[in-house]
Amino acid sequence: MWTYNQSSLDDFMLLGFSDRPWLETPLFVIFLVAYIFALFGNISIILVSRLDPQLDSPMYFFVSNLSLLDLCYTTSTVPQMLVNLRGQEKTISYGGCVAQLYIFLALGSTECILLAIMAFDRYAAICKPLHYPIIMNQRRCIHMATGTWISGFANSLVQSTLTVVVPRCGQRVIDHFFCEVPALLKLACTDTRVNEAELNVLGALLLLVPLTLILGTYVFIAQAVMKIRSAESRWKAFNTCASHLLVVFLFYFTAISMYVQPPSSYSHDRGKIMALFYGIVTPTLNPFIYTLRNKDVKAALRRALTKEFWVKTM
Repeated sequence: MWTYNQSSLDDFMLLGFSDRPWLETPLFVIFLVAYIFALFGNISIILVSRLDPQLDSPMYFFVSNLSLLDLCYTTSTVPQMLVNLRGQEKTISYGGCVAQLYIFLALGSTECILLAIMAFDRYAAICKPLHYPIIMNQRRCIHMATGTWISGFANSLVQSTLTVVVPRCGQRVIDHFFCEVPALLKLACTDTRVNEAELNVLGALLLLVPLTLILGTYVFIAQAVMKIRSAESRWKAFNTCASHLLVVFLFYFTAISMYVQPPSSYSHDRGKIMALFYGIVTPTLNPFIYTLRNKDVKAALRRALTKEFWVKTM
């Protein structure tokens, strides 16, 4: 373990990829390009979802919430990573580390619940089409989205507080590229079994329970889709659901592998790869998954490139 006498005692040192310095320049370019694509893709979806009247539906309301989440998700970690990849002192202040931990955990928790709500929205649209406008009315959608954000940030307050108060006995060298619960618990100089049990319980509640609900919901959706007589309508329903299922798989697979097991069992390299996947790769791919597989969004983006669209929205 490195001694921590090179910088302020209030700072943490993020090792990141210091053990492989030859990787830092290519990773800087890759992360920068990914971040630019994430910004462009998510901001585009938020704008067209809010401004285009043809996307004024519960589905795109929740998609724009997901894009906002992914936008904040990448912004909470990637800029600091880019600075550390190009700088000699790979540090983050104590306050910055706590803020990063809280925000990243809050956004991840919120996304767990939001993806389950999006699955319920698809269930209501496909299985209860006549009652859909009543079930998913505007007021209810706003309440569901608000409750999702509040739940995510409340969960983060509990987990991040329990993580931050763990004694570290002066250890401030984090073998990661951002402040995350498993990496910070590795610094503990006391027994962390209580923290690990708490992490596993909350991880199961926020990951396994919504995932189970999502999969169960899609069983009913699949049965309803198979009963649709029109091949075009059946394909449209399948296409929409496939986009959401792909997002669910990308997010839950990596998050479960990180948070539903004891942090003491993590390998450093595996933890970094998984964190890169759900912290950068998934938020970057999400807008393109929805855009490339959705005719309505592609049509809205084409309209957004015309002068007439902006004249109407002004």
